[in-house]
Amino acid sequence: MGFFSKILEKLGLRKGEEDDANKPATAGRSTSSPAGTKPAGPPAPKSTITKTTAPQGQAMKSVPVAMSEVDVVEKLEQMGKGSGLNWKVSIVDLLKLLDIDSSREARNELAEELGVPAELKSDSAKMNVWLHKAVLKKIAENGGNIPQSLLD
Repeated sequence: MGFFSKILEKLGLRKGEEDDANKPATAGRSTSSPAGTKPAGPPAPKSTITKTTAPQGQAMKSVPVAMSEVDVVEKLEQMGKGSGLNWKVSIVDLLKLLDIDSSREARNELAEELGVPAELKSDSAKMNVWLHKAVLKKIAENGGNIPQSLLD
């Protein structure tokens, strides 16, 4: 699991290639079964919602159903009540709020994962600003409703 995946998991947004790669082949099948038997495979993960449809006489197939966005701002504000952490401007505070390692080494790892420009690697302050924006942008790309004002 990558560092950014931990952030998505903490926000309830975990989805993507890792989940798809780890899904059993039976996860998208219908859960209806003949009387007295169990359905094949475990239910689909919470982050993946599928609707099973089949015209009469045809095989069942899964069709993705749109997933609603997670209200990240609301969630983070609830988590941060009384903490004094300013997650809207600080990557360190955002990681602390999510109970994720915020050390320099951890931030370097996250920055590498997200493709930090080489010229920012040697300047901690500039890298932190870039990293904060990159994390918020990636959260938005993964279904989190981040306001445009935090993405600019």
